[in-house]
Amino acid sequence: MRCGGRLPPEAWRCESFEYLSGGRNRSCIRLQTEESDIWAIRADDPDTSVPGRVWTTEIVIGLHPGERARFSARLLASTAEDYLQIEPSVPRCVLQIIQVCGLTCGGQRVRTEATLVETAEEVETLIGALVDPARHLPSILITLPNATFERHPFMDAERLARGVAGLAQVYVLHPACTWALSERFGRVRGVFGGAVRLYFAGFSDACDPYAHRLILADRVASPEGAAHCEAFLRQSVAEESVRRAALGRDVLAFSAIRTASLSIRQAELETASASDTEQLRAARARLAALETQVLEQKAEQEYYLAEYESERLRAETAERQLQESNARNQQLLLQLRAKGGRPNAEMDVPAHWSELADWCEENLRDRLVLTPAARKGMKAPLFDDVAVVARCLRWLAESCLQRRIEGGAGSLRDEVIEEGVRNSPCGSDKYFFDWQGRRLTADWHVKNGGNTRDPARCLRIYYCFDDETQRIIVSDLPAHRRTGAS
Repeated sequence: MRCGGRLPPEAWRCESFEYLSGGRNRSCIRLQTEESDIWAIRADDPDTSVPGRVWTTEIVIGLHPGERARFSARLLASTAEDYLQIEPSVPRCVLQIIQVCGLTCGGQRVRTEATLVETAEEVETLIGALVDPARHLPSILITLPNATFERHPFMDAERLARGVAGLAQVYVLHPACTWALSERFGRVRGVFGGAVRLYFAGFSDACDPYAHRLILADRVASPEGAAHCEAFLRQSVAEESVRRAALGRDVLAFSAIRTASLSIRQAELETASASDTEQLRAARARLAALETQVLEQKAEQEYYLAEYESERLRAETAERQLQESNARNQQLLLQLRAKGGRPNAEMDVPAHWSELADWCEENLRDRLVLTPAARKGMKAPLFDDVAVVARCLRWLAESCLQRRIEGGAGSLRDEVIEEGVRNSPCGSDKYFFDWQGRRLTADWHVKNGGNTRDPARCLRIYYCFDDETQRIIVSDLPAHRRTGAS
C-alpha cells in the first residue's frame, strides 16, 4: 500500500497507529486478548483517473491459539457517481500477500496464476475440486481450441488469474482433458473446443447446467470477444464474492474492530482507576467510533437494499419472459399439431443411462424439467430399459403436457403410454418436493404393470404439472419410492 511517506514508529512495532497524508490516510488497530490477536488496517487511496473517487482497502488478520491465521479483505469505493462503472480487480497488496505468504480458501490454495490441466491425473483432481462441497471460490475453465495450441489465442489466462485472485480459480484445459469432463458431467455441463465456462460453488453432476455460465468458442474468437468475456467473468466473480461473503462472519469490518478496541481500552481505564479526564476522553473516542460505524452500516445497508431491489426486479423480469417464452412455445406446438405435424418426430431415444439427462436437456427442456433427485436416479439404476424411460419422458413432454395445458388432466387417469406402461395419480404415495424455491406436489406417476417392487423390473416416474411455468417437473425416477403408504 503506497502511503506517500514513512509510517510512524508504532507501525514498525506492530502496534495501533494513525497516519494522515493528504488523501492517503492509514489507520491500524492491534487488538490483543487472551483468546485472540487481531490486526486490522484501513487504507484510503484517491482514484488516479476519476476526481472525487476514493478507494478504501480494509484488511483484517486474526489469530486464535492453535489455529491458522484468518485473513479477510474488502475493497470499498466512495464516489458521487450515479453508477460505478469499473472492471473489478484485486488490490495489489492482496496479490503480494498471496504470492509471499500464501492463502487458502475452502481447502484450496489461492493462486495468482492459471493452472494448466493436461494429464489424466490433473483432470481428475480438477473434477474432484469442482464437486467438492467445501469449495467456496468459483472456477473458470478456459479450453484450448485444439492440441496445437499451448495457450488460448485470445483469452489471456494469466492476466485473468491475477485479476480474480482470491475471487476465483482459473484453469486452462488441454483438449484431451475436456472429454473427461463430458464423460463425468455430460456435454451440457462440460466445456470444450475453445469455449470458457464459469463453475460456481455448489456445482454437481445433478445441478442445473444453465446456472454455470458457458461462453461458446465463437464468442471468444476475437480480441474484442475475449475482452468482453474477461470483463463479464471479473464482474460475475466479484458479485458472487459480495453475495456469498457475510460481513461480520467471513469478512470483518475495520470499524467493528476499532469499536471493540476502544471498548476494551475504556474498560482497562476503569479497572485501573484512571483519571476522570482519561476515562472521558476514552468514552468520547468510543462514542465517535460508534457513530462512524452506524453511519457506515447505514450506507452499506442502503447499498445492499438497492442491489436487492435491482436483483428482484431483474428476477421478476426474467421469470415473466420465461413464462411468455413458454407460452409462445406451447402455442407454436399446438399450431404445429393442428396442421398434422409432430415435434421431434424423428428424435432418437438414448440407449444408455449416461445419455438420458443430456437427451432431455437437448430435446425436452422447454417442456420438461428434471430435478436433482431425478438426475441422481439416472446414475446406474437397476432398471435397465432406458429406452422405455425415454419414451415415457417424451410422452410426458408432448401428449401429457398438451392435455394438461388444455385442462384435460382427468382424462389422463390410467392412460396407456405403451404396452404395459400407464399414467396414473399417485394417490396416497404423493409427496412434496422443492424446486426453484417453491414447494410442489408430485401427484402423478408413470408406472409399469405387475405388483413387483423389484428395482430391476419396477418403473416409476413421479412428476407434476407446474401451472406457473407450464412445464412437467419430473421429481424422481426410475424406482418405486418408499412412503408411509407403501
